[in-house]
Amino acid sequence: MTTELSSPYTYSSALGDNECVAGTYYAEVEGWKLHWSDGMYQLHGYRRGDVVPTLDLLYAHKHPEDRPRCEAIVARVVQTGGHFAMYHRIIDAKGRTRRVLTSGEGIMDGSGKVVRLEGVMVDLTSTLQRETEQTARDAVAGATSTRSVVDQARGILMGQLKLGAEDAFKMLVSTSSHRNVKLVVVAAELVQLANSAETRDYLETAVRAIATESRPPAARRRAG
Repeated sequence: MTTELSSPYTYSSALGDNECVAGTYYAEVEGWKLHWSDGMYQLHGYRRGDVVPTLDLLYAHKHPEDRPRCEAIVARVVQTGGHFAMYHRIIDAKGRTRRVLTSGEGIMDGSGKVVRLEGVMVDLTSTLQRETEQTARDAVAGATSTRSVVDQARGILMGQLKLGAEDAFKMLVSTSSHRNVKLVVVAAELVQLANSAETRDYLETAVRAIATESRPPAARRRAG
């Protein structure tokens, strides 16, 4: 059984290990001492005792295309504190690419200085792949299907973020450009999160990540 850290983000999964791997973490900003649960080691392809988690090791496992964005988000949270969420890819010690959702919070001391980051990382690879890839293929094959998937995703953002249709669509387009993936793939992933009982709990965090990514850099700094 996975041993989780004592944290507000402690994660308890009702899914089997083959369905969904999750882990909690916290990092002491002074000296960047990292603490991982067993699930975090598993996500990165290790067992507890194989390696000592460090910031360099953490970043080394980020997908090269996603690493700069992850580093920028962490740097911002260290300066501003508050909650953060990011959808990204990691490459584990065995060379497998995982699609993960990371959320957490920058904890401040009494003087307003961020002293600790803590949160949870959830592997959504298998649950997303089962249906998202087929949905995306079907959508790409026909304009009508594409519109349907995009409209569903737009509706999800409208409902979750209280946006108008145009603003929700612009947010999807911005996220597609930011992640360098097709618009229909972004939409299909969001729809799958909402439709699957296994991943529905992560919908709010995914929507928050999309909202953050779609903001201009200056707005992201102000929002932090």
